[in-house]
Amino acid sequence: MATVVLVGTLDTKGEEYAWLRERLREYGSDVLLVDTGVMPPPAHAPVPDVTADVVARAAGHDLVKLRAADDRGAAVSAMAHGLTRVVLDLYRKGRLHAVLAAAGSGGSAVAAEAMRALPIGVPKVLVSSMAGGDVSPYVDSSDLTMMYSVVDISGLNAVSCQVLGNAAAAAAGMARRHERNHDEPAGRGRPVVAATIFGVTTPAVDAARARLAELGYEVLVFHATGAGGRAVEKLARDGVLDGVLDLTTTELADELVGGVLSAGAARLTAAGAMGIPQVVAPGALDMVNFGPASTVPERFTERRLLIHNATVTLMRTTAAEMTELGTGIGRKLRVARGPAEVFWPLRGISAVDTADGPFEDPEADRAGLDALRAAVRGGEVRVHELDAHINDASFAVAMADRLHQLIAEGGRGPGH
Repeated sequence: MATVVLVGTLDTKGEEYAWLRERLREYGSDVLLVDTGVMPPPAHAPVPDVTADVVARAAGHDLVKLRAADDRGAAVSAMAHGLTRVVLDLYRKGRLHAVLAAAGSGGSAVAAEAMRALPIGVPKVLVSSMAGGDVSPYVDSSDLTMMYSVVDISGLNAVSCQVLGNAAAAAAGMARRHERNHDEPAGRGRPVVAATIFGVTTPAVDAARARLAELGYEVLVFHATGAGGRAVEKLARDGVLDGVLDLTTTELADELVGGVLSAGAARLTAAGAMGIPQVVAPGALDMVNFGPASTVPERFTERRLLIHNATVTLMRTTAAEMTELGTGIGRKLRVARGPAEVFWPLRGISAVDTADGPFEDPEADRAGLDALRAAVRGGEVRVHELDAHINDASFAVAMADRLHQLIAEGGRGPGH
């Protein structure tokens, strides 16, 4: 029977969780109830299968001391870390086919942290009073499903029973499907490659994707808007990917300069850490992304700006910034445990970095390339300089062919 792990604070929401457990059982699920509340639950609260004390100890904390400290922030952090370890352990043991939680702001933070740690494809449902606003802090790059509770999760009523009932039905159905398909995940008949894309690198990715499909790969394309890059990193760490065609590394520029589409400092590290073959290009490193023109920081108003559309303003990276980017890419790839190579187009690195284009700057581009070469000198990272523009089909196909060779050499390509 499929098991739904039901997580929540029984010290404040015991009635709601008892009701949810009964609904899940009615819908044909086995249920493991995990208590993440810090304070002692009232006498009428349901008895959990995993107590709050166990959750706290999983994170190396003592529940009694957490209560005595009376520090809500520290308690939330501790229970989130503990819950993460608990659910990962249950998943590894085959005792978790879906996770369901219903919470306010604190409980949502705890549940979401644990849900995000689970692999993509494991059902995760969070009913939250916070889901009517910006949910990115909870979802990030995961496939977490959030439902707005409409009313606060404080007692059972005509509205909350409708919302919570739907959530229970959804989690139960997802759990059954996950249990049935767990041993045969979709798409594993072909090796899987991640490719990163931006509007200004789309022709290249389209050509590379077509070539990789022709060679027998399933290609997952990720929009390099911050969350996309983080998703690539997560899938690499989860062991889903056989190779990475990181054609669009623009998120690194946002991280360095302070744009709005950073994927964080860990971008371009997971494939290397996991030994996954990767072929990288400087796609759209010529730009840093901001919102509407009015939101560009004052310190950048004299820089070369391009209004991409009403909600996106691009800023050309300088030679100094490109030098830092080239150095950073080189250092990250040099420590990779698997094969890592760079393809650098000498005629421009985005659709707007062309001869007479608005972001044409051969000096800046060359500074990035020179810094990259210096950073990998003496190591095993190969740098290929091609007399082409990044969006030339020949450039994209060359990247795809080389990634195929690297994957095949490791025995992970089509036919292996």
